[in-house]
Amino acid sequence: MKKKRRKWIWLGITVVLLLLFGLSQFYAYIMKDQWNERSEAKELARARAGLTEVTKAQKSVWNENEIYWVLTGKNEAGTELMVWVRFTLEGKPAGGDNDLYAEELSNGTSEEKMRGIIAAQLPDITIERLLPGVYNGEYAWQLFYKKDGRFYYNFYRFKDGSAIGEGYSLPNR
Repeated sequence: MKKKRRKWIWLGITVVLLLLFGLSQFYAYIMKDQWNERSEAKELARARAGLTEVTKAQKSVWNENEIYWVLTGKNEAGTELMVWVRFTLEGKPAGGDNDLYAEELSNGTSEEKMRGIIAAQLPDITIERLLPGVYNGEYAWQLFYKKDGRFYYNFYRFKDGSAIGEGYSLPNR
């Protein structure tokens, strides 16, 4: 009787391990393109913008013409930079001369400073996501927030933190 129980325990452990292995392989397969894009963006930022240390890499998509990986990090001199790398719909770097933009963080608005501006202007909201990106050709901060049970998007210029347009209200379900 004990041998049968031991046999079933080992079989159960084997099945669980196989399931975990299969799930990890599936996750890697699903994320492979995203990881490759991020790696290509980092390489371009290192080669063309002099970024030596990447502390944050975020993907921003607003429409099919505005797909960017935005990298935050430091150059050799220790200066904090933000680098925008434009990508195509196929997941490849756009490759043009104007498809990579780097700016010192001191010349723009940092995430912490942007959160302070937002808190002063919209004190009764819940920030769902704040990420750098591009909006209508301008380097910007994209704010996705919730207020009174509804969701909204607002955009702020990276240069000075000023609002761009009126923002968007998402319809209720």
